[in-house]
Amino acid sequence: MYLYNSATHKKELFTTHTPEHVEMYTCGPTVYHFAHIGNLRSYIMEDVLEKYLRFAGYDVNRVMNITDVGHLTSDADEGEDKMLKGARREHKTVMEIAQYYTDAFFADCAKLNIKTPNVVQPATGMIDDYIHIVQTLLEKEYAYLAGGNVYFDTGKLPRYYVFNEHKEEDLAVGVREGVEEDTNKRNKNDFVLWFTKSKFEDQALKWDSPWGVGYPGWHIECSGISLKYNGEYLDLHCGGVDNAFPHHTNEIAQSESYLGHPWCSHWWHVAHLNTADGKMSKSKGEFLTVSLLEEKGYDPLAYRFFCLQSHYRKNLVFTWENLDNAVAAYEKLIAKLASVDPKDGEVEPAALGALEEQFRAAMDSDLNTPNAVTVFYNILKAPASGATKWAAVEKIDAVLGVKLAEKAAAARQRMAKAALADGGFSVTCQSGESDPQIEALIRQRAEAKRAKNFAEADRIRDALKAQGVEITDVSGGVTWRRIS
Repeated sequence: MYLYNSATHKKELFTTHTPEHVEMYTCGPTVYHFAHIGNLRSYIMEDVLEKYLRFAGYDVNRVMNITDVGHLTSDADEGEDKMLKGARREHKTVMEIAQYYTDAFFADCAKLNIKTPNVVQPATGMIDDYIHIVQTLLEKEYAYLAGGNVYFDTGKLPRYYVFNEHKEEDLAVGVREGVEEDTNKRNKNDFVLWFTKSKFEDQALKWDSPWGVGYPGWHIECSGISLKYNGEYLDLHCGGVDNAFPHHTNEIAQSESYLGHPWCSHWWHVAHLNTADGKMSKSKGEFLTVSLLEEKGYDPLAYRFFCLQSHYRKNLVFTWENLDNAVAAYEKLIAKLASVDPKDGEVEPAALGALEEQFRAAMDSDLNTPNAVTVFYNILKAPASGATKWAAVEKIDAVLGVKLAEKAAAARQRMAKAALADGGFSVTCQSGESDPQIEALIRQRAEAKRAKNFAEADRIRDALKAQGVEITDVSGGVTWRRIS
């Protein structure tokens, strides 16, 4: 299996510290608001990666943090705590906000068929661990105390920038455009390990520490949680590409300085989901959430399918038209599988193995989900028994997670009920709705075909298409869907 490593900028054979075992860490949400669908693209792709690793025979220990303190409105050390901002917005306590949006996040994950990691750890639950790491970094002189806060000294590192190269003079103290200079810092990219009330007098969550009452910086949380639950050697660290700098860069700096040896061997980043106007954000434009998709009539799994159609390292542009195209492809796959009889013949091991090998080839090539989705179409076209096709879909979809077999089985049940009620010929809408006028035209077309009046049958098909209705002939009847 080859995966692109953001730290080396190339595809590499994926290897682990312990054979057949993966220690995996994924940056979790900052729970001050709902996750937007751009955030959730990363979690979908990480879910696919974890499930494929298990499919490939690995034992996976996946750990995720919940950031409920310490993440400022800037991803560096500027602005106010996002959690406090959320609490003020909704006139609730920080912990009430954290619990509400943690629950909302996992509800969205369930709708998107995202597996909950082995370990989910809120940042506020490990304060003593962070204090111990910070004390060790001070003892090793990788950190310093200034203005009441504890800072990591990036000037002590032979190489600070890991994912992108910068000029060394960038480390000098300076003022970034639009950001107030923190005069406590020795170097421009030094970062806070522990904040005290010297910077935030009104901070809601505070703990005693050797350096004063305060709270941990955002970056130290992920290092502390991973070190506790993944151990000293991490095989795979995942997150959105916007986390690479400064968050993941700072994680590497503090973790390797604390440990005294290399920490994580493979870094895996998911590209942005953009709107037509640019990067998706909670602060501009329509706030695109799973709930909004549902309100507009979209199945969240259709959004998962939309994400799978693009490679995780490519920016994906979200428009309602692009999502509609994905919905059409998804529903057509369901309808085609529904037309296959799962009791047709026996499962053929050789045919099943060949189809599975196509899937492995796609996924082993840097998790190429667009090619993996194509395997669904190959399965349906394969010269194999119905039982083999269903078995292949179920096996592959255990990784891709769009529930094709489950939805196709439900469609078959609806078709069977409709057929019983209509003398053996069923007319079924792929989305489950009913429209007597459309269904009457479809039955007229069927009568024309039985009478071998194919010109009339074609005329009706064209008339339906002009109304924005696409029909698909299946075993025992017809399925239809709206295309406009």
